[in-house]
Amino acid sequence: MQDARASTAAALVRSERSEPTVAVAFGAGGARGFAHVHVIEVLNELGIEPVAIAGSSIGAIMGAGMAAGMSGAEIRDYALETVGKRATVANRLWSLGPNTMRDKLGGFRLGQFNLERILKAFLPPQIPDDFSELKIPLKVMATDYYGQAEVICEEGDLNEALAASSAIPALFMPVKLNGRIMIDGGIFNPVPYEHLLGLADIVIGIDVVGAPDGDGRTVPARFDSLFGASQLMMQSHIALKLKLGAPAIFLRPSVNGFGVLDFLKARQILDHSEGVKDDLKRALDAQFALLSKMD
Repeated sequence: MQDARASTAAALVRSERSEPTVAVAFGAGGARGFAHVHVIEVLNELGIEPVAIAGSSIGAIMGAGMAAGMSGAEIRDYALETVGKRATVANRLWSLGPNTMRDKLGGFRLGQFNLERILKAFLPPQIPDDFSELKIPLKVMATDYYGQAEVICEEGDLNEALAASSAIPALFMPVKLNGRIMIDGGIFNPVPYEHLLGLADIVIGIDVVGAPDGDGRTVPARFDSLFGASQLMMQSHIALKLKLGAPAIFLRPSVNGFGVLDFLKARQILDHSEGVKDDLKRALDAQFALLSKMD
């Protein structure tokens, strides 16, 4: 059944009569963002190259990989071989310089880690230094802390923009971008699909924010409650946006059982969220059929 959906969608996409365009918004969610790999793999399988990509936080990083030309399989393999392995994480951090690691990382306390330097040690080499070198246009979302507004980064230093977009409060230091203090793009815009509306026939939004997971009676630990409260606020924001205007396809992979910092559980997150592949294929099939009738 899965192969039938894939072949139907692929046939419609490649049809000489109709070639619907697709744009993708990858959402914020820390380690839960590994689920984005499934979306990229499905698009690769169907031969669909987005005409535009947007992303917040981990979604910006995943989006940058795709925009740079990496396949879903390449992103999967790279993630599992780097942040998915404790020894590799330690070695990459150590490569920053053992004698000055405290300075390189910005300190050893939460809220003090220098994400710009950490990303340089972990981003795949395929991701270029500048937006202009990307193969697909990319919008990276950041939050201007004092300006109380979202900022859309589309040109200039890509690594700096990714660090600004991924600077989770209370974990990483804010990032200075064009003289302004930036924090995690997911704070203001967890799934930035609205910035793609009108740029493609089909806009896909992927929400990996998740929600607090538990038995409903256990009091959460302080750290868990901090991130859980952030999840609730972002989900409230997403719900309002969806009421105002939803994308053609909106997906929520199964990621609630994982934390924002569960990077070492990359394989488990990928296994648990694999069902989103069929969800996306069904949704694409329906959208392609609808657009075909409109021709």
